Amino acid sequence: MAHSDLLISLVKASVSGDKKAIRTAVESIIADEKNKQHRILADRLERALNTSGTSTRSLNLAAHDPGIKGREFLAELTPKHQLNDMVLADHTRETVNQLIEEQQRASLLRSHGLNPRHRIMLVGPPGNGKTSLAEAIAEALAVPFFVIRYEALIGSYLGETANRMKRVFDYVRTTPCVVFFDEFDAVGKERGDTHETGEIKRVVSSLLMHVDELPSYAVIIAASNHAELLDRAVWRRFQLRLTLPAPTEKELIAYFERSFQQFDRKLGISPATLAKRLGEISYAEAEEFILDVRRREVLSLREKSLKAIFADQIKAWGDRAKPVRQEECVR
Repeated sequence: MAHSDLLISLVKASVSGDKKAIRTAVESIIADEKNKQHRILADRLERALNTSGTSTRSLNLAAHDPGIKGREFLAELTPKHQLNDMVLADHTRETVNQLIEEQQRASLLRSHGLNPRHRIMLVGPPGNGKTSLAEAIAEALAVPFFVIRYEALIGSYLGETANRMKRVFDYVRTTPCVVFFDEFDAVGKERGDTHETGEIKRVVSSLLMHVDELPSYAVIIAASNHAELLDRAVWRRFQLRLTLPAPTEKELIAYFERSFQQFDRKLGISPATLAKRLGEISYAEAEEFILDVRRREVLSLREKSLKAIFADQIKAWGDRAKPVRQEECVR
């Protein structure tokens, strides 16, 4: 049986005659029963919903069947990051914790006519934790983590991308999950851009409609390195907008303090010294540096001291090729 709070929410919606609220409550109950593996009850509820006229589309509860239309545009990944392992600004961590609490206690919110927040926009330079944070949210909620496959989603024919987008959202609404749109500007570009075709405008309009209709038990997370390219209407759809900037020296020190726990030998260098020597880098670069050290330690069969390995890798880091800025290309 579904949680009593969800049933109360359904009764309130029925008494008030709010068809949209009724549909949301029933879909939430179906998703809840499906999570509990109560397939027979979930199927009966779905049939009742579809024959009642409150919904014009089937929920199609066989969400993990790879043959279901829309599934081919999603990649299901196993989250490798946890919130406790991430270095986040206090405001960001608090906001994410609030979202997780709302999702975990969604039935209580719905019994009071409220829904948990479930639409998040992450912006910031590449390599600073947008994907990792999306993974960590899925891990904390213990739901499937889906990543949009743009190479399969974006078509070359008129209307093809918008049609595939619809199929993706039809699939997503069948189960509690986290759906991650990386490089969101690929499908959410400003419609006023004169250089874009009418097709991208249709895609954006379709995307906004589907985001609006997405049930609150499906969490959508969008990430962009180029927030200035996003359509202004896109911003309004996302209840949470978080910036993940490049780490400060203090944050890098905190990151290295945690990373150093992987080693069981004396390192010969402090987190503060390492952060200062590496300079301004992203979290992704910091992670790659630590992985390089671990590789060299393994290949040396632990015969070389970590102090020497760190020294070698710091020198190699200083000699690495750096990206060329756009303004340097036109000189």
